[in-house]
Amino acid sequence: MKALVINGPNINMLGLREPQIYGSQSYEDLLNLIETAGKEYGFETADHYQSNHEGDLVDAIQNAYGIYDGIVINPAAYTHTSIALLDALKAVGIPAVEVHISDVSKREDFRQISYVRKACIATISGEGLDGYKHALHLLADYIKHDAQA
Repeated sequence: MKALVINGPNINMLGLREPQIYGSQSYEDLLNLIETAGKEYGFETADHYQSNHEGDLVDAIQNAYGIYDGIVINPAAYTHTSIALLDALKAVGIPAVEVHISDVSKREDFRQISYVRKACIATISGEGLDGYKHALHLLADYIKHDAQA
């Protein structure tokens, strides 16, 4: 199994950006967690990609086709605006889990909208960086069991 973890705008600024919301752990800490959790849940590889540009994120999703068995995606601000990301996820048909570091259900009204959710098997929100670990676990279980059914 191979997973791709995609992060949208400003996730590379973890530890600096609003630590009261996103915590004090760095982006490097997140990448280490992804690598460790990927191995723990049986992924041969858990690659990562981050961009502040919507089109680059669409390209990453499209390029995952035929290479990755699952996607974990934190579209960040594009969660609430990007039909293009939704369409890309639907086009490739790769199982995906949406993840958010903060609990978006307790934040501003505009953050209550998620376009990508319609193409995801699950959403993890408000677990900090550990949400990525949870997302990889769900994705691995889905690929091993649910996708075979």
